[in-house]
Amino acid sequence: MREKKNILFVIESLALAGSEKSLISLLSNIDPRLYNIDLQLFAYGKELEKFIPSYVNLLPPLPYTIYGGHSWEKSVTTIFRKQHFSFFKAKFLYFLSLKTRRWTITEKAKLYWEKSKSVFSVQEKYYDIAIAFAQGVPTFYVLDKIKAGKRIAWVNANVQFTTNNFAFQEHYYNNYDCIVPISEGTKQHLEEIFPHLSVKYKVIPNIVDYNSICQMATLYRPSFSENYFNILTVSRLDNGMKGMDITMETCKILRDKGVKFHWYILGSGSFKEEMELYMEKHQLKNNLTLLGPVTNPYPYFKAADLYVQTSRHEGFGRAIAEARLLNTPVVTTRFDTVFNQMVHEKNGLVTEMDANSVSEAIIRIMQDKELYNSIIEYLKKEDKENTETVDKFNQLILDKV
Repeated sequence: MREKKNILFVIESLALAGSEKSLISLLSNIDPRLYNIDLQLFAYGKELEKFIPSYVNLLPPLPYTIYGGHSWEKSVTTIFRKQHFSFFKAKFLYFLSLKTRRWTITEKAKLYWEKSKSVFSVQEKYYDIAIAFAQGVPTFYVLDKIKAGKRIAWVNANVQFTTNNFAFQEHYYNNYDCIVPISEGTKQHLEEIFPHLSVKYKVIPNIVDYNSICQMATLYRPSFSENYFNILTVSRLDNGMKGMDITMETCKILRDKGVKFHWYILGSGSFKEEMELYMEKHQLKNNLTLLGPVTNPYPYFKAADLYVQTSRHEGFGRAIAEARLLNTPVVTTRFDTVFNQMVHEKNGLVTEMDANSVSEAIIRIMQDKELYNSIIEYLKKEDKENTETVDKFNQLILDKV
């Protein structure tokens, strides 16, 4: 047997989201006889940490990341005595800069690293492979602070860079040995942004762990009303890429048309407060429930009559894959990579990216019982396994990158 490879994975947290679930699935399916695996997070205590396999070594928090969420309450003498002034200064400058204007997600990551890079130490341990499993800070950290034979950047979304952010991002991706887009669509998107790096792109689809998802789906049953058509969405609460503004408007249209439904949304995010205000203004509380993040969402998938996704962009669309695994029909907007999974009118309906189109598709699937039942039968026959992901991962790690 070959000597074990020492691998480091870096991701911001293990919150309940698509990339994070994909990492847990990958870690759970790779062979620990081949690898010694370390995992570095930037935030701890999130929902998916309990699912980290026992053979994965979760590294302790980095000093800067645990320095005072309420650091402004520390006295000046305490800050200097503990030699944390550099931490305090970096956090203060970052939060001060955030107040100057609205920043995109990728701009925030750049700003964070510009203000804090100097207070992160270069790690002493050497790795054969270091993997940044998310865009942004993990990508910057692995290149600047980790000593490794090879560095791999995982790209889980169709990233967008503003003009003043492009050169900064390009520098980091230029210096990675390999870049892993999770779909052909994401690869094509990257080729438009960084065409000169195309030789580095190696597509590895997200792994969806069919057996564990089916088992977790039976652990409890949500208290859905049998008198309503129950709709589910699992998403970050975001009105940009995730299109939650489309979701809210769709819900209002359905209510105004007298459709008998209840829509449940699992997830958290910065758009939550605006969603709650919209619900109150338009009196949607009898039709829409925000459940927040749920550690095991799969019983909801299994119990729902329909899964709806209103995204504008998705690298893959993991929640759609999970709905399909549990034979739940899908209505989704026509985002960039949607047809990697969806077969229109076979495993669900693909609509235009507006609330009227989404509401019409929902009503159609509710009223056309023959279509609805044919979709379920099609879903039952779909291939549920994607073991090729592990094979591709092994090839990427054990062979030359």
